Amino acid sequence: MYSFSTLTGVAAPLDIINVDTDMIIPKQYLKTIKRTGLGSALFSELRYDDAGKENPAFVLNQPAYRKAQILVAGDNFGCGSSREHAPWALLDFGVRCVISTSFADIFYNNCFKNGILPIVVSKEELGRLMEDARRGSNATMTIDLPSQEIRGPDGGVIRFEIDAFRKHCLLHGLDDIGLTLEKSASIQSFETKNAAARPWA
Repeated sequence: MYSFSTLTGVAAPLDIINVDTDMIIPKQYLKTIKRTGLGSALFSELRYDDAGKENPAFVLNQPAYRKAQILVAGDNFGCGSSREHAPWALLDFGVRCVISTSFADIFYNNCFKNGILPIVVSKEELGRLMEDARRGSNATMTIDLPSQEIRGPDGGVIRFEIDAFRKHCLLHGLDDIGLTLEKSASIQSFETKNAAARPWA
């Protein structure tokens, strides 16, 4: 899993509430079990028209936001079904951080398991960040995970809270498998002792 420490990048304003996982990655793209290749389908029903042409009004199709790494989104982001393809699509597009006032629990947990930092802020703070994000190519923010700070283009700072264990995992790039492998020496020691004590097993 990708680690996350400090990120400086363009923030795109997605001022839509209740963005569900089907909006993030529609169901027809769920056939794959690969974590790559889904970036082109991210928000496809918003990004493209029925003929497959780009919708110029959608924020991620606008030149300033085509390489956005941060999303500033409306309330209740990631609701709907529990598809892990949603964070896969965001990550493959290049988004490493999503900021909102609230997230659906399963989506929120899946973000941490895929190297994406979901940040919860107040409505007032989200309003300020949304205004910053609307500046186009000047909408550069810095997300500092060690300090738990969002720094805006004018130097304003917003602090955010995060569970200490999840912070540790992101900083060190540890998903569930990585956490298990950290204990590989203990696991091997147990297996060796168990094999000697129970040779028939």
